[in-house]
Amino acid sequence: MSLPKTYLITTLARYQTDFWIGVGRELRDRGFEAAFLSFDDRSSELLRKGGFTVFGPGVITDGANLNQAEFDAVTVRFGLTDLNYWLSHEKFVFGIHDTRALKARLLAYLRLADDGIARLLKEGPVTMVQEVGGFLSVLASFFAARHHGLDNWFIEPAFFRGRMFFYRNSFAAPRVSGTLPQCVSLPVAEYLANTLATQAIVVPLKDRHQYRSAASKVFNAKNARRLVEKVFDKYVHRRHMEFGHIGHHAATHLRMLRNSSSMKRFYTALSSVGPFVYYPLHVPGDMALTLRSPEYLDQLALIDFLCRSTPAGYRVAIKEHPAMIGALDAGRLGELLHRHDHLVVLPPATNNYDVLRAAGAIVSVNSKSGAEAALIGKRVLVLGDAFYTDSPIVERVDRLQDLPRRLSAALAAPAAPADADTVARYFELVWRRSLPGELYVPAKESVRTFTDSMINATSAG
Repeated sequence: MSLPKTYLITTLARYQTDFWIGVGRELRDRGFEAAFLSFDDRSSELLRKGGFTVFGPGVITDGANLNQAEFDAVTVRFGLTDLNYWLSHEKFVFGIHDTRALKARLLAYLRLADDGIARLLKEGPVTMVQEVGGFLSVLASFFAARHHGLDNWFIEPAFFRGRMFFYRNSFAAPRVSGTLPQCVSLPVAEYLANTLATQAIVVPLKDRHQYRSAASKVFNAKNARRLVEKVFDKYVHRRHMEFGHIGHHAATHLRMLRNSSSMKRFYTALSSVGPFVYYPLHVPGDMALTLRSPEYLDQLALIDFLCRSTPAGYRVAIKEHPAMIGALDAGRLGELLHRHDHLVVLPPATNNYDVLRAAGAIVSVNSKSGAEAALIGKRVLVLGDAFYTDSPIVERVDRLQDLPRRLSAALAAPAAPADADTVARYFELVWRRSLPGELYVPAKESVRTFTDSMINATSAG
């Protein structure tokens, strides 16, 4: 496969752009061009100062002035069907109820991506690169690339710290399956042994700031300064921001603060739970749920069904995702706890590996906790679209109605579906299907490592 002349990269916010500028410079040094679809005006200004080609959305028509006929024609042209499905991520994450406003923004983004790609193709081959996500900017860029016959390479963190998956032309999870390697390399063996010894969860560097209490996010000087900057950018300077839903963002964190305080009365210590089935809560608005496994987006409804599916004598234990403490609706959770006296909520500070080791079985939609549970030899029932769904180390449940039967069988025969050697060889395969690097870490060495991996992935196909 020939390498592209130009890498067309999407950037959605300033923190991303600082990193992408470094990547763009590295690409130039290696004989490539870097151009950007920028959905953040402040980012566009920085990129232009750096001498890069930038395509920005400009003024976006509000929903009231949407030309529906034009919108219908454009979406047909780009093959964008199932519109309610594609709009669902932003509706859920940003609490947007105005479908026409979302359509107007999607139309503007499709025009932007279409125009940028068409211009660049006049100069040579182009490849799209972007972090996977469910935002309209990402969707529009993907559909425009597909329309023009370009490869769209998505990036997301892999199971291993400091490694990433690169995969193309699909929003589905990058499935790691196939013939397992015959042996396990020393780096993988050491990594797995260290993980089991330290019981450390996998947290990408770009997300570490999220792994804090709700109070520390609200009462934070840096966040307060950024809030003021965003208010000035949006309402004074009239800059466009992809993540410009300031009021909703602030209200969400205040609600999380209230919920986290209310939920303290629900917590039960792990030591007093007894035999249990574990469901690790996922990040509520992650595209792993909204787009990859939308049938499980309402996790409290799923937990209700799990409580009705678990055999007598077992409790159901849940624990909030450490990056989203307080995201659960404390009122709805209280109703569930009243309805099911065998449902317990573990304190969020409880070490996840301690919970996994104590559980009789783990039920996961597509959380990395499912892979971590398999690593320590537990029975894992997977409901959704995860990188390990088709692996020999977990048990795939295709229909929710089969969960009661499959869960009873798993608890009756707790031996894991794969031995320790098979599990280690599977993670060796995961290592080989991923590449080194971290997103949005602007240090020179990190940028260089990422750029190496991006070029290697896109050249190998």
